[in-house]
Amino acid sequence: MATIKPFGAMRFTGKAGDMAQLVCPPYDIISDEERRAYLAANSYNIIRLELPREGAEPYAAAGATLRGWLDEGLLACDAKDAVYIYEEEFDVFGQTKRLKGLVCRVGLEPFENGVVLPHEETLSKAKTDRFNLMCATGCNFSSIYSLYFDEDATIASRVEALSAGKPDVSFTTAADGIRHSVWIVTDPAEVEALKKAFGDKKLYIADGHHRYETALNYQKHLRETGVNTQPDHPANDVMMTLVSVSHPGLVVFPTHRVVRGLDGFDAGRLLDACARYFDVESCGKEEAQEKLDAAAGAGRKAFALYAGGAMSLLTLRDQSVMEGMLPSYSDAYRALDVSVLHTLVLERLLGIDKENMANQKNLTYTRDAGEAITAVDAGDADCAFLINPTRVDEIAAVAGAGEKMPQKSTYFYPKLITGHIMNKIL
Repeated sequence: MATIKPFGAMRFTGKAGDMAQLVCPPYDIISDEERRAYLAANSYNIIRLELPREGAEPYAAAGATLRGWLDEGLLACDAKDAVYIYEEEFDVFGQTKRLKGLVCRVGLEPFENGVVLPHEETLSKAKTDRFNLMCATGCNFSSIYSLYFDEDATIASRVEALSAGKPDVSFTTAADGIRHSVWIVTDPAEVEALKKAFGDKKLYIADGHHRYETALNYQKHLRETGVNTQPDHPANDVMMTLVSVSHPGLVVFPTHRVVRGLDGFDAGRLLDACARYFDVESCGKEEAQEKLDAAAGAGRKAFALYAGGAMSLLTLRDQSVMEGMLPSYSDAYRALDVSVLHTLVLERLLGIDKENMANQKNLTYTRDAGEAITAVDAGDADCAFLINPTRVDEIAAVAGAGEKMPQKSTYFYPKLITGHIMNKIL
């Protein structure tokens, strides 16, 4: 099962400046304007390495920059191997929550081995980008976010005990007000106990599918070129942050669907077609989320359709229809709200096939319901579907069945910060 390992993380030194100005969110949610703002605040921000844009060959430039920062002492690897406990303290839904996980190296396993399991489809373009960056820098700058089951709380209680004191690193990022804390665990006995505790665990990737597949490709590349010939080579591992599926700080946001550019789109005709499978109920914009919450609480499959200036709640009438539509899929996959939406409405009624979705030709995504509604009102979109978030137990069930959910089925909040703990491979 899962093999976790301590490592000497590469981290910024005090010479680089304030840690809060050296980190950034994951590269794939940062706009060009935000990237410039991070670098304006501190030119050593990790975004220069994680999302290189400088020069004719930005990946090579990132590699040269990394080597320069190491030579200048702006970055350094910890002298002792350790595992790192990382906590994010944040406000959401009017509450203050804390999410705590274990940062370590994890032995790479092909998905077919059933040890590390994906839950979403990936895009080739993103994997090519991450592979080129890894080849140029030999680093994991950001951590893969994975979940594990800890029914008896053995791991959770140990992690809590190890992080009971003052953190070794603590800072607050100004853009979102999230407090980040890190505890460094070097005690060999404690590390060994954690390794043993994970010995029977499977890991479910929550965020970072592209990076995990890239790590597998990088491992293969180094083996084929003769660089990685030993079982203990660092390229046989990848950096992960491991969080219990029962952690009270876990938050999953919905990712709403926005449909645009369909020839001859007609809201009334779509509602009439939906009535074949769904109970259709008109509701106000302000009622939509309340009704979605109620449907989820009752175990019903529902989403809201906004089109033609009107909001409608669509509630699946008969779950068994999904068995006929997706006979080769598991019950867990067929029961997902997003599977119902994609299969019955987007594909069957609107003709948006999987390739179209992957290329985001007629379908885009947002976690902001207001943004989705505004796009329709402004005439920039034909319609929008507001959905409930996918539950963590549903994610694990689909992954455990060896299946992958449609892209953008989940949005774990908050994202893990990039740049506070890094894994230097070569």
